[in-house]
Amino acid sequence: MNGIKESIPIGLDSISAEEQNATFKKVIFRIVPFIFLAYLLNIVDRINISFAKLRMSEDLLLSDAAYGIGTSLFFIGYLIFEIPSNMYLKRVGTRATLTRIMVLWGILTILMSTVESTTSFYVFRFLIGVAEAGFVPGVILYLTYWFPSFLRGRVTSIFLMAGLIAGIINGPLATWIMATFDGWLGLRDWQVLFVIEGIPAVLLGVFTWFWLVDKPEQAKWLTAREKRIVRLSLENENQTTGQERSSFKQVFLDPRVHLIGIVFLCIYSATNTITYWMPTLIQEFGVKDIRHIGLTSSLPFICALISMYLLCRSSDKHLERRWHLALTMAVGAISFMLLGLVQHDLILSVVLLTIGGGACFSAATLFWTIPPAYLSVSAAALGIAWINVLGSLAAVVSPALVGTIKTQTGSIYFAFSIIGALLIFGGITILLAMPKRLLKEQKMKVNLQQDESNSLLVSAENQK
Repeated sequence: MNGIKESIPIGLDSISAEEQNATFKKVIFRIVPFIFLAYLLNIVDRINISFAKLRMSEDLLLSDAAYGIGTSLFFIGYLIFEIPSNMYLKRVGTRATLTRIMVLWGILTILMSTVESTTSFYVFRFLIGVAEAGFVPGVILYLTYWFPSFLRGRVTSIFLMAGLIAGIINGPLATWIMATFDGWLGLRDWQVLFVIEGIPAVLLGVFTWFWLVDKPEQAKWLTAREKRIVRLSLENENQTTGQERSSFKQVFLDPRVHLIGIVFLCIYSATNTITYWMPTLIQEFGVKDIRHIGLTSSLPFICALISMYLLCRSSDKHLERRWHLALTMAVGAISFMLLGLVQHDLILSVVLLTIGGGACFSAATLFWTIPPAYLSVSAAALGIAWINVLGSLAAVVSPALVGTIKTQTGSIYFAFSIIGALLIFGGITILLAMPKRLLKEQKMKVNLQQDESNSLLVSAENQK
């Protein structure tokens, strides 16, 4: 919360900085821990397949290519229902939407333990994707209902940090469950993994109904004065957006929206490849023990946890998004492109994977500060969903592509070089396609500077 005093929007002269600080602290403590835990469970349940694959491939006779196809099918289901889910959220509210999503994905994760063939593996991965559709863009949209831009970068980073915490704990947790509970209730190690990790999502989904409210004006835990502070903070920011881009046609006819989505596609190609292929890549390094693979897989997420916080704090402090994002993507690209050159050196391979993975996950967080800063309030639901759909196309293509490359060549390093090239392309695209003058923060900064200049002129006149 440090820094809010220096970032108070204009138009709130009747509300003190201390009041604003206290109000948003209250909102943060109510909302952020909950969405953090929800996203942590979401990522754990989404990526546990990468560790289950190490064992279920033997039982189901899954090739690397078939595993890649199954992973892609998850995102096909996700993409088909992404925009409908986010648009339906506007009708029924965030509380009902998140309750539905979490309960369904938890149940289907548990049912993954019943998979008996490649076909049923494909079916369940598709259905889990359908169930999860709209979760991340729904939360990103939800944050715009509660937090102005001078807080949203840090709040978004905390939310997305849950994915990194999930990455840190998922490897050791998944491999511990598989090693410890193999044979529990007559289930194989990978089956137990799905059952144990699916139950918490169902329970938290039910809790969602009783904990969340859709808008600040519905929050019984805020006083009337606090609701007004939140409302005025958001209204003041939205006055700087200029012409509304609210209609369906305006969102889809705006080329910048599509270019933002392409940038996310580049980032998502990297994070998705790391998420689903990192255990296999670590095996390529020469690590064979499943527990050691789990521990090593935590390192990129630990790196990302630190870099994400520092980068998002810097981005909020300077109200600068584009260069923070582009340079972070460049670091990830260089690290991935060098992996093939050091493949016979375990230490250097792990170091490059750690730096590259950390940079890519940090880039994903920095990226999500840009769409809400560009889109108008009325266009945000559709725009954010569409950007997420465009980006998530990478998740359909990249797992199958990596699996095919590895099956055909016997090596995964060429695939990581391609991902590095995509990151370079995405970094250049965001700099060229999104001038800083179009972002709300820059408009606010200009307004603040103009106000300060006017105040100085008035003060000088008074002194005369």
